Amino acid sequence: MDSVQALRCKECGKTYPLKKIYMCEKCYAPLEVIYDYESIHLKRSNFRNRPKTMWRYRELLPVSSRSKIVDLHTGYTPLQKANRLGKILGLKNLYIKNDTVNPTYSFKDRPVSVAVTKAIEFNAEAIGCASTGNLAASSAAHAAKAGIPCYVFIPNDTEHNKIVQIASYGAKILVVNGTYDEANRLAMQVAEEYNWVFANFNVRPYYVEGSKTLAFEVCEQLDWNPPDHVIVPTGSGALLCAISKGFNEFEKLSLIEHANVKISCAQPYGCSPIVNAFKKGANVVEPLEYPETIAKSLAIGDPGDGDYAIKKVRDSDGYAESATDEEIIEAIKLLAKTEGVFAEPAGGVTVAVLKKLIERGCISTDERVVCYITGNGLKTTEVIANQLPNPTEIHPNLDSFKTVLNRKEVISW
Repeated sequence: MDSVQALRCKECGKTYPLKKIYMCEKCYAPLEVIYDYESIHLKRSNFRNRPKTMWRYRELLPVSSRSKIVDLHTGYTPLQKANRLGKILGLKNLYIKNDTVNPTYSFKDRPVSVAVTKAIEFNAEAIGCASTGNLAASSAAHAAKAGIPCYVFIPNDTEHNKIVQIASYGAKILVVNGTYDEANRLAMQVAEEYNWVFANFNVRPYYVEGSKTLAFEVCEQLDWNPPDHVIVPTGSGALLCAISKGFNEFEKLSLIEHANVKISCAQPYGCSPIVNAFKKGANVVEPLEYPETIAKSLAIGDPGDGDYAIKKVRDSDGYAESATDEEIIEAIKLLAKTEGVFAEPAGGVTVAVLKKLIERGCISTDERVVCYITGNGLKTTEVIANQLPNPTEIHPNLDSFKTVLNRKEVISW
């Protein structure tokens, strides 16, 4: 970790040693990891024979020892050229970054791999998190791999399939009778009482670094060229900020020629505090107390990195837009039937917002656009199950099949 210099406050610039801390003691703003980029000597050829996981970018991830890395082989997920979806939407160069195929079926495996590795380095007695589901599942799986206890705090409306997944890894599940933000506040209190590492609290500066590998991979998979525009599903704002940092770091290291990427924020209409602030021209997000959306993984009413996400979007000349529940469901179905990718509602938000931006003339036909699809639809089947046609029953003979075929009763959307 020779290239990792310190932690630095995003507001006042005060620096701190690389310890278990996430908030500036002077102004209470969040901290970020800073690197000595001049000490990092990477060429494109360095990556040819490296493992195809997120840890191929180890020089830009804040860990002390490779031997302590907790890795479930996360990352280097497919970047799929979405020709059929692009044709319907009117784009020639549309790509889907498909993080539904990560080990626990969401992008959260990226930051959690870093967070649990830091837990090992800090000799933590347990790993914990507050989560809408995906972070909890990933934390539980990585804790199981590392052999340390895991405690997760989830809101009481978390999807059943996500709870089953979390429990299967052996984590202790605490269902909080309240919203995600209320679960979050409780988990912060617990984090202050025990020698535990909480992925999205006391190691948050390290944790968020894992998400920037989504920018690294896209550049590498596009033959070391950044896209023109990316659409990012946004809850806390941390993912969007990390992706922006990733593009900028590759430019600093001359791995790409420029980092002029438009970054657009996609949120569900029932929980879109960042979008609301952006449209009002505000620099500060006004928290939403009670989110109402089927996109529960994005239902964060008080986004911790919201103010920074707004700035990243504006600085990149990007946009911020929301999608209704109905638009989200239609987008999930559209993505599945055109590109074979089954997304949870967060992915539906991304595609629905992409469609809106195209219709508004914000994205041109020739732009190279990447949609980040961050979670698997099998985690949230109840959202879409009653929106699909029922299977057609037939008798076990050819005549029965032909009868149905002639009536065109075979499932179609």
